[in-house]
Amino acid sequence: MATESEGEEEVKQAGSPELIVDDNLWEMAKKAAWSVSSFKQGNGVLSLTDSNLDTYWQSDGAQPHLVNIQFQKKVKLQLLVLYVDFKLDESYTPNKISIRAGDGFHNLKEVKMMELEKPIGWIYIPLSGSDPRETFIHTFMLQIAVLSNHLNGRDTHIRQIRVYGPRPNPVPHQPFHFTSREFTMYSSVR
Repeated sequence: MATESEGEEEVKQAGSPELIVDDNLWEMAKKAAWSVSSFKQGNGVLSLTDSNLDTYWQSDGAQPHLVNIQFQKKVKLQLLVLYVDFKLDESYTPNKISIRAGDGFHNLKEVKMMELEKPIGWIYIPLSGSDPRETFIHTFMLQIAVLSNHLNGRDTHIRQIRVYGPRPNPVPHQPFHFTSREFTMYSSVR
């Protein structure tokens, strides 16, 4: 169970055993450079995106533990998904996390603060701007900060992280999003 707090708003989310994402979202992980604040040998940053739920990133050092996701150009990000498992990881499971975004390390601002209550499965964290009509954030960098763990644990385990943005329009400078091949073929004048 996860609790999201942003101002006075509170939303409860339960971990999901299966990763289910809308077709209009696009995985952005391969476009990014990933780094972490620390790691135990054999449990590094590559474990976060290897699609294997049996591997995990394990931090090694003082909190907060950081995962940095940096992009070469400004991207639209709409959804962050974490896989954590309290049954397997116990005191290594994140309890309080902060999601930050910005142009770089020098100007990161908190976008979301989450409290996870014994989570098991995929935790979906929607990213949005300050305007409620915006369903995404436009950023160069996303940082996940683990501020505390369950049972006052020192190091943390995160098994998987996925970052999604809106699927780009296949026809540039076209206000409509054609999805079929037939419509796309006739969508521009030669």
